[in-house]
Amino acid sequence: MTAPPPMALIAELTHRCPLQCGYCSNPLNLDAAKSELATEDWLRILSEAAALGVLQVHFTGGEPMARRDLVTLVAHAAKCGLYTNLITSAVSLTDAALAALVGAGIDHIQISFQDVAAAEADRLGGYRGGHARKLAAARRVREAGVSLTANFVVHHQNVERVEAMIALGEALGVDRIEIAHVQYYGWALVNRAALLPTRDQLDDCTAVVRAARTRLSGVLTIDYVVPDYYATRPKACMGGWGRRVINISPSGKALPCHAAESLPGLAFPSVREASLEAIWNRSGAFTRFRGTDWMPAPCRTCDQREIDWGGCRCQALAIAGDMGAVDPACSLSPDHHRMAEAVAEASGDSGAMTPRRHA
Repeated sequence: MTAPPPMALIAELTHRCPLQCGYCSNPLNLDAAKSELATEDWLRILSEAAALGVLQVHFTGGEPMARRDLVTLVAHAAKCGLYTNLITSAVSLTDAALAALVGAGIDHIQISFQDVAAAEADRLGGYRGGHARKLAAARRVREAGVSLTANFVVHHQNVERVEAMIALGEALGVDRIEIAHVQYYGWALVNRAALLPTRDQLDDCTAVVRAARTRLSGVLTIDYVVPDYYATRPKACMGGWGRRVINISPSGKALPCHAAESLPGLAFPSVREASLEAIWNRSGAFTRFRGTDWMPAPCRTCDQREIDWGGCRCQALAIAGDMGAVDPACSLSPDHHRMAEAVAEASGDSGAMTPRRHA
C-alpha cells in the first residue's frame, strides 16, 4: 500500500563528532568514517527525496560539518526545492564555513547548547572552549540573516538553569528555542541514572516554560519535549512509525527513527540497494508498525490510537522487553509500573557519565 510521502528526510551524514555528550541520540555502535555514504550517494538520495514529496532535509550527525561535501549537499538540496536545515554543534562554524553555507542556500541552522554555564557546558560536551565557540557562531548566524534555533538539551544536571537558557536564546535573537528533555535511548539509556530529572525538577521546568511561552507569545516560539517517565500517555514518536520521517544513517540504512536500529528482527533496507520510494512504500521495516493494524490491546480500541500511534517501539523494547508491546509510558500498559521503577532506580548522581565515543 502506498503511504503519504514523508514530510522530512533526516540525513545523518556522519557519526564523527568533536563532542562526547553522554545523552547522544546516535546508536551505541557508531558507524565508522570508512562506511559512510559517498557524495554521489547523498546527491541521488536528495533527488529521490524531492521526487518522493519530501519537503525538508535536516543535515545532522554526529557533526555534519565533519563532511567536506556538506556545502555541495546543501546546494543540491536547495536546487531540488528542499527546505534545508543544519543541525550542528557549531564549534567549527567559522565565518568562512557560514559564508559557504549561505552561498549554497542554507535556510535554517540549529545550534545545540549543553548548558548556559560555560564550565558545565564544556564538561557535558567534553570539549574545552566549546560553549564560547557556540555563542560566537550563533551571533554570526544572526548577523548573516539566517533563521536560527537554539536547542537546549535538559536533564538532572542542568534543568534548574532552564530560565537562564531561555534568557540566552532571547539575548541571541533566535527565532525558536527548543527545551528538549533527554530521551532515554542509546547513550542516554546507558547514563539514565545521572540524567533523569526528579518529578519536582520536571514540574518546575514545565512551569518556567509555560510562563516564558506566555511572556514571549508572538515574539518567538518555544518547543518543549518532556521525558516519558512521568507520563500517563505516550507521545506519537516521530509523528508515528513510518508516517512523517525517513532517517538515513551514515552507512545508508533507512530507518523510521534514529534509534530504530536497537530493535531486533527488523531488516532495515539500505539506500545503496533500493530507492527511497521503494523503501518508504514497500519495505517490511517501514510497514511493520505503520498505522493501527499491528496494535495490541488496549491500543487497538483506544480513542487515542490515531493520535499517539502506539507510542515508541524503542521505549517498549527498552522498558518492557518487547518492541510490539504497549508503550510503558501509557497508564493502560501492564508495564506502566516499570517507568516508576526506573525513576526509583535513577540516582540523579551528577558524577561522571559514559561519554559518547567511537570504539
